Amino acid sequence: MLIGVIADDFTGASDIANTLAKGIAPEGGLATAQFPGTPSQPAPAHLEAGVISLKSRTAPTQTAVADSLAALNWLLDQGCQQIIFKYCSTFDSTPEGNIGPVGEALALALNARAVVVCPAFPTVGRTLYQGHLFVFDKLLSESGMEHHPLTPMTDPDIRRVLGRQTQQGVGHVAQTVVSAGVQSVASALAAQAEGGTMFAVVDATSDQDLLTIGEAIADAPLITGGSGIALGLPRNFIRKGLAKGAETDLIAQPGPQAILAGSCSGATRGQVELHAKTQPSYAIDVPKVMAGDVTAQSLVGFIQSHQGEAPLVYSSGAPEMVRAIQKEFGREQVASRLDALFAETARLLVGLGYRKIVVAGGETSGAVAQAVAEAKGSPAMQIGPEIDPGVPVLSLGSAEPVLLALKSGNFGAPDFFAKALTIMGAGK
Repeated sequence: MLIGVIADDFTGASDIANTLAKGIAPEGGLATAQFPGTPSQPAPAHLEAGVISLKSRTAPTQTAVADSLAALNWLLDQGCQQIIFKYCSTFDSTPEGNIGPVGEALALALNARAVVVCPAFPTVGRTLYQGHLFVFDKLLSESGMEHHPLTPMTDPDIRRVLGRQTQQGVGHVAQTVVSAGVQSVASALAAQAEGGTMFAVVDATSDQDLLTIGEAIADAPLITGGSGIALGLPRNFIRKGLAKGAETDLIAQPGPQAILAGSCSGATRGQVELHAKTQPSYAIDVPKVMAGDVTAQSLVGFIQSHQGEAPLVYSSGAPEMVRAIQKEFGREQVASRLDALFAETARLLVGLGYRKIVVAGGETSGAVAQAVAEAKGSPAMQIGPEIDPGVPVLSLGSAEPVLLALKSGNFGAPDFFAKALTIMGAGK
């Protein structure tokens, strides 16, 4: 493999795997696979890029660092020449981390300096200007992310946020430098590296900015950012003759389908509301889950009773409702029980012959992907066609593959659920 990615959640991993597999015209992308956790076996020989999906975004910092270093070692053993630490395009993290501590550990392990920090993903409205992160026309701190139940983002200045998470220096490469071209960016980063600065927050307001940055860091051992930072990286290796490039296969699968939503983001709540207007839906009663009265068998029973009707089960509540439940039962306890509930539901569905599962929410996706990988006995997920920007179809297993769509809470059009199932079933 040439490029190795360490992603701090599962939906983000799918996002950047999709970016690497697509690439840009005329070169195209790389032969890419996504792995739920660090594999114990070598990667398939044909792969040019591998994405390891961790659950390190909200894990204890020591665990996040240890898991990320283990992933790094495996990727290096596969021959990777460039490592990407992938986090959310809204820089989701607590005040203490884990972006800073993990990035610092990886940089020290690779002896990297002036490591690019760029969460920007203009295609989905995330831009970085003067070090400040925007979600469409709103600062990050006014975008709704300030109410996130696990990683509330109340400061849009990525330099400040990262500075609180690491003892290492945090520099900045402004938009004016990026717009001046590849050599301008390369010179700015080289100067910061000579000065000993470990991280460089780099502005980007367009895809062209990302392509400029990507060419400037063609030989960088470590890069950090959202999936957009990978936009121009495949062509660097293709132009060098090190990669052949590959197109995503068009895949489709017959059989029953289900939708599992565990995100409380505004986008997901809108998608749930739209889908529930015309299709059967089941709102999970979280207190009853905590009491043991709602189980995976309850959810599977509902889904089976509506086979062929695109049934949806969800725990997507308004922020104030989520806070009240977390206050009553404890944030970690609620998250753990819901993850386990969705994972067991997915495991049972696969055992019953379900081959198309759409999932909303990073933590929920992680739990479901691991459960399906265990059920299929195959960790490598093939990257299929794109549903919406940043969200591809994933195929897991060679015999009777299970198709997954792992959607970050804030991603996808209002009709994402229906669109995903159409693509999974019709291959369009």
